[in-house]
Amino acid sequence: MMGDKTWDEWIDEYSKSHTHPVNKLTHKIGIPMIAISLPFFVVSIFVSGFWLLPVSLFIIGWILQFIGHYFEGKPPEFFKDYRFLFVGLRWWFKKMSESE
Repeated sequence: MMGDKTWDEWIDEYSKSHTHPVNKLTHKIGIPMIAISLPFFVVSIFVSGFWLLPVSLFIIGWILQFIGHYFEGKPPEFFKDYRFLFVGLRWWFKKMSESE
């Protein structure tokens, strides 16, 4: 699915479009918001009225992504290759482990 690149190569390429401090910050906040919204959508099937939380997290997370790319001056990488949608969370984990 990820072609002939390793995860490290995907993350390195992703990092090149995420160098502006504002973009890094919005991604550090927005990526986990989007990620946590996905299992919350499943929970919302079983919990009445819970749907507002995952929808809000998902939308606000994506808004943060696009705000960051405005400051970066580059479009999101997934506009060029949809597989970058799967790289963002790995990039986030790598950045969080580096900041320890």
